[in-house]
Amino acid sequence: MSGSPTRAVIVGGGFAGYNAARALRRALPRSADVEIVLVNRTDYFLYLPLLPEVAAAVIDPRRVTVSIPATLRGVRLALGDVTAIDPDEDRVEYTDPEGGTHTLHYDRLIVAAGSVTRLLPVPGVAEHAHGFRGVAEALYLRDHVIRQVELAAATDDPAERDARCTFVVVGAGYTGTEVAAQGPLLTEALRRRHPVLANQRMRWMLLDLAPKVLPELDPRLSRAADRVLRGRGVRVRTGTSVQEAMPDGVRLTTGELVPARTLVWCVGVRPDPLVSDTGLKTQKGRLVVETTLEVPGRPRMFACGDAAAVPDVTRPGEVTAMTAQHASRQGTLAGRNVAASLGHGTVRAYKHHDLGFVVDLGGLQAAANPLQIPMSGLPAKIVTRGYHLISMPGNRVRTAVDWLLDAVLGRQSVQLGLVRSAAVPLDSTAPPASPRLAARGGDGTS
Repeated sequence: MSGSPTRAVIVGGGFAGYNAARALRRALPRSADVEIVLVNRTDYFLYLPLLPEVAAAVIDPRRVTVSIPATLRGVRLALGDVTAIDPDEDRVEYTDPEGGTHTLHYDRLIVAAGSVTRLLPVPGVAEHAHGFRGVAEALYLRDHVIRQVELAAATDDPAERDARCTFVVVGAGYTGTEVAAQGPLLTEALRRRHPVLANQRMRWMLLDLAPKVLPELDPRLSRAADRVLRGRGVRVRTGTSVQEAMPDGVRLTTGELVPARTLVWCVGVRPDPLVSDTGLKTQKGRLVVETTLEVPGRPRMFACGDAAAVPDVTRPGEVTAMTAQHASRQGTLAGRNVAASLGHGTVRAYKHHDLGFVVDLGGLQAAANPLQIPMSGLPAKIVTRGYHLISMPGNRVRTAVDWLLDAVLGRQSVQLGLVRSAAVPLDSTAPPASPRLAARGGDGTS
């Protein structure tokens, strides 16, 4: 329409989308007649790396949720789930939380749809396991673990008590390792509150087909994490996974049957199927893009983060890994390059050398590799928490206060029962079965 502002639409408000919106807003002069629209399922940016601490009752769930309207001034939030992207008609279709359908026409588009839980064809997993991709899953896991300990304290059946006090985590990557490391600290605190459980063993298991925990990391740091896990009584079973999941236990690929009421699924992620539905060229489910993050043959369209197969110029022939570090930096570049395509700045190629990683193992333990310098223990813990505070776009003071209160007063661990099992399905490609908070909880995790 003549006289209408140029519209830049961003699909997804995760690490890539949030940073793209912020960078685009900053790169445009105030006089620019450009409308920035961010389409996202929630009205907040989720700081995923701290979800295990939410599940372990270390920090309040509000700390990991940063308000998009409050922190991205000048960006219009369109609340909803994107259902289709039509690159031929330059439009995006989405459904709002109340079921209304909407169409957004764009002059520029940034696809930052992110990723979803990676499912495997294991019988029973979709029904009896839960993922770990959002606040609801973290809250559900926290309540579920507390509930299992309380139900264990209420029964006189030793077999049922053992099963309720057994927690199985599948996937020894970053998330699974952190969940398995944080878990024993929570259950030990819970056990002490129930005298009848004084002699009850809290059994945590971490399974992965890989030969070691954190297989993508430096062997020294993998060993350090392994020592912490085993020191807390976690049974680390490498080369092993789940063959079948049942309501009252799991059968391992070794044939062993483990009675348990908790199965946490942390086996990794895959690109959002929305990407492949565009009909554009993909590589392993990710949109093929140039080093400038532009989609070939589509000068109005850019992609970044987990949704994009970005060429890694530091490793010729490879694409960048699906990490928050790459997503954040690619989002920033995508925002700047969109501004440049509108005449404000210079288009640049993406180049980023890995700056290292951090893995919080709970208590005073962590593993980190800042600037490729391996660290573990308290020094790594300091680096890890410092990194998170720097990386978070908001809630820094409140998060630091929660850490301090946890160290001084211990964790608040009560079962609120706010999230039902049906509200956190393992298949994260579809909206939860019930978006409403419920008065009772169910079972599951990530």
